[in-house]
Amino acid sequence: MAVTMNDLTSMTQTELDDLFRRGPMGDIPDGDASGTVIAAPGTEFEGPIKWFARWLAWQGKVVHRSRGYLHNKVGPFGWHLIKANVYVAPSWFDQQPAIILDYSKTSLIARSVRDEIREVSPGTFLGIVWIGHEKTINFVLQFANAGAPQA
Repeated sequence: MAVTMNDLTSMTQTELDDLFRRGPMGDIPDGDASGTVIAAPGTEFEGPIKWFARWLAWQGKVVHRSRGYLHNKVGPFGWHLIKANVYVAPSWFDQQPAIILDYSKTSLIARSVRDEIREVSPGTFLGIVWIGHEKTINFVLQFANAGAPQA
């Protein structure tokens, strides 16, 4: 069964953690992805946080798979800022393979940030944001070119 955005944004934190744990790593994605923050799942704050983050702070990522990096789409105009290296390594969450989005060597602003993603439906990746070694929030990336042949 495919997991939809509605499914993801209505899950509890325990359900999101279980889905991430069960999710296959998938291939490193490529291209433009819209992003959705999932913070405070199951509370009255989730909707306002999601709206604020989407329209004013973070709109997603653009992954350059062949070059091994990405840029975040930041601000209301989706400026391509805040670079991260992209590679496969064990997840800090469950020590299983995950796609790592590592800012430690590419960004002064986000130096302590590490994202981990796994594909939960074709073209849809569930992510965990780590700040230092603290698990903070989840996010979703939806790639427009899902199912496109890989180079």
